[in-house]
Amino acid sequence: MKIGIAMFPTIDAPAPDRLAQMIENRGLESLWFAEHSHLPVGIDRIESGGAGDRYAKTFDPFVAMTAAAAATTTLKVATGVCLVPQRDPIHTAKEVATVDVLSDGRVILGVGAGWNRQEMRNHGTDPKTRMRLLTERIQALIEIWTRDEAEYHGQLVDFAAGLAQTGPDPVPADHGRRSRPDCRRPGPRVR
Repeated sequence: MKIGIAMFPTIDAPAPDRLAQMIENRGLESLWFAEHSHLPVGIDRIESGGAGDRYAKTFDPFVAMTAAAAATTTLKVATGVCLVPQRDPIHTAKEVATVDVLSDGRVILGVGAGWNRQEMRNHGTDPKTRMRLLTERIQALIEIWTRDEAEYHGQLVDFAAGLAQTGPDPVPADHGRRSRPDCRRPGPRVR
């Protein structure tokens, strides 16, 4: 059994690097960071499950993952969850791949559609189409990570051929055992 810790990385919680070291020293597998970009005005403690202050103070998960990965050598760093419908897929592909490279392939990308409808709207996401948008953005991420010249054409996500050099490339899932130097497979594990 593999055991990990999930947390909201905030100024009020242990720093991601120190917490990561403690978790790794205890032999746990992973550290998962929650994501909320902001807490919209008017969302009360009941709607947020009593976590309003925590949501409002949440660090960016990829910055927290970078700090945690830099302080450890084996601990996997993860999003629990990355709110993909609220993110640009090209920037997200670059962020995930960057942390994956800097951590030597220790990223797990946990994804979700989100629950806070006003937060979604603030990002230009229609809550009614968030599941479709989640699916298409994940497909677009995979396209970006696996093609030299990516293109994706969905109902909600569309970019033409020629999107290239978004780098870095994620660490191949089989790094260290590659049979061909040009073999490219998505490195971050998506859950």
